Amino acid sequence: MEQEKQFHGRANILLGVFVICLLFFVLILYDAQIVNGSVYLAQSNTQVTTTQTVETSRGILTDRNGKVLASNREVYTVSFNPALVPASDGGAASQEDIARAVLRLTELCKSYGVSWDDGLPLSQEAPFTYTLRSASGTQRSRFRNYLMDRGWSDTELTENTTYPLMSSALEADVGLDAGPLTADHLLSLMREDFDIPALFTDSQARMVLGVLYELSLRTLPKPKTVNVPYGFAQDVPVELISQLKDGSFAGVEIGSRSVREYHTDYAAHILGRVGDFDSEEERAALNEPYLTARDAGEDTSAIHYYQQDDKVGKSGVERAFETYLCGLDGKRLITTNREGKITSELYSIEPEPGGTVALTIDIDFQAEVEAALGRAVEAMNEEDGLETRGAAAAVVSIADSDVLALATYPTYSQRTFTEDLAAINANKANPMYNRALGGTYSPGSTMKPCTAVAALEEGLISPQTKINTRGRFTSAYFKDYQPRCWIHRQYGGSHGRINVVKALEVSCNYFFYDMADRMGSTKLNEYAAAFGLGQPTGIELGEETGFLITQDYVQNKGDTWYDHSGDTLQIAIGQLFEVTPLQLANYIATLLRGGARYGAHLLENVTSYDGSRVLYTHEPEVLSQVEMSESTLAAVKQGMGDLVKSGSVSRQFKECVVSAGAKTGSAQTGESVANGVFVCFAPFDEPEIAVAVAIERGGSGAALASTAVEILNAYFAPSDIGSALIPEGALLS
Repeated sequence: MEQEKQFHGRANILLGVFVICLLFFVLILYDAQIVNGSVYLAQSNTQVTTTQTVETSRGILTDRNGKVLASNREVYTVSFNPALVPASDGGAASQEDIARAVLRLTELCKSYGVSWDDGLPLSQEAPFTYTLRSASGTQRSRFRNYLMDRGWSDTELTENTTYPLMSSALEADVGLDAGPLTADHLLSLMREDFDIPALFTDSQARMVLGVLYELSLRTLPKPKTVNVPYGFAQDVPVELISQLKDGSFAGVEIGSRSVREYHTDYAAHILGRVGDFDSEEERAALNEPYLTARDAGEDTSAIHYYQQDDKVGKSGVERAFETYLCGLDGKRLITTNREGKITSELYSIEPEPGGTVALTIDIDFQAEVEAALGRAVEAMNEEDGLETRGAAAAVVSIADSDVLALATYPTYSQRTFTEDLAAINANKANPMYNRALGGTYSPGSTMKPCTAVAALEEGLISPQTKINTRGRFTSAYFKDYQPRCWIHRQYGGSHGRINVVKALEVSCNYFFYDMADRMGSTKLNEYAAAFGLGQPTGIELGEETGFLITQDYVQNKGDTWYDHSGDTLQIAIGQLFEVTPLQLANYIATLLRGGARYGAHLLENVTSYDGSRVLYTHEPEVLSQVEMSESTLAAVKQGMGDLVKSGSVSRQFKECVVSAGAKTGSAQTGESVANGVFVCFAPFDEPEIAVAVAIERGGSGAALASTAVEILNAYFAPSDIGSALIPEGALLS
């Protein structure tokens, strides 16, 4: 009985607590709805909720060993959003209200020495002129689009201060005489279009118009509608941020974003750069669903849509692997009061950073290759004073055609690109030119291993067959054309009776003339193409392909095709046609691999930003196959090995820390000094890497042997154990 009384007592207490809580909530609702209902209603009517894109950070680039090549640095940003500008009369903000807000912001930034993005190609101060010559391609494109939208003629932009011509309709509309539009006239028109207050000076108006112009570009084809956010400035100092927050600057949004930061002075042509997303070509190529990061199938939340203020890869791997690097922006809901102050924030989609892209290059080895090229070219320049000489080198893995190094000289640093731009542009040798992928050179005698394979596989000779070389070549096909071997041209002699191994060692032109004469250029070109010469390598960055002297090539030039001609003999020794340094390296890798040509590549793998998922892993792809017997490979390989042991480059290779095989080449250019070309592989018994070096006007290929030795030593030197030689997780025996 006592327990029952205790139970009822506790129940009454709980019931009392419940009644009190209910009364409390009723009072709150009464206060909100009856007592202060009108106040809260007014507040809710003046609050604005908008959806904002939350910019994600770009993915990280690393080398094959995990060393970071490019990452991101967080900086303060200032954006201007016209939608957050309060109206002076309590309604919607007018153009004049927006202009006054912009002026207040720009004058504060100017007092702090902070620059802001302004792509309007007009000088900042009177006398006003067009500044198209210093404008970027993106700025010129945007200016043209703006002028066309306003009715100006689509004439080629020039530096003339009287560009562009007005359409007759606009002439009548603005009441100006027919004729060209000066910069002063354009400024006047823009003042009127954007309702710039008359009390603004021309300098103030120009400052404000730069921002309003950028805003208008984001709303074409309605340029007077300026109601979208604009990334005003980035990397803003903390002092200015504090001033902006304390001063309640209308329309201003403080945020942060990541900017690209490079951690190496090397591999500039590989890394590339990021820049503004703008052109129609980029929109067509990049504004597509990006589903890789989340593997989301048809989930539209996993689509990255580019905005005009976005930064995208413009060159190099930054562009090639954009879909892996760009990441996925987030979304958040922002509520602001009538003064424009943010009262609440809520993420609806969290941003997802871009993936981590691991390249095949070893950045330490890349640095050594670039340094070796630089020393060789600078030494040659000191001798002859040539200022336009360039060079390139490519190193690939024989196992799978990983690109281990891809160097061009002269080069530059992405890390200090902006500061060095003037010097880069002034360099007569054009450091921006990627010679490893874009430079095409005749291979010279480095073609002879290919000719040897063709002759052996077509049964023209065996490895033991000896040919009596007589210095000057004669044939039933040629009555007047009698090319000479280099030894006859220099010394009047010949190499005598030699087999293919010796012919490769001494680089006998006569021997390979004879092979080409029997074979014909059609068959010879088939082997060259199968080895990848004059063909795309598959590299992700894009490349020049060079060309072969084929029937189509000759007939397209309007000439008559002959399978047996003087050209046929020259093709056999690597003249007349052109290839890239990367093609040469991959050709040697294909040879040492036994004939399977893999696509050359720079992308090793991609993981999600947190390392939880592997998004891509490279698998070798066979692009073509050269049928080759073991005896053929052994003979060609032996000839290249004998060149190193006892041939013309034996002195240089005494300094090499590993056994190797090589082939020299001199590519005729029609000038007194030929381009130098050199290929090699190492170690001799179990080859791991193939190297190609080309130096413009480098003379004999033997002159490049020392550079090749430096490259081999950089890769195989004992001091590099643990970095260039040993992949992560491998065991040392």
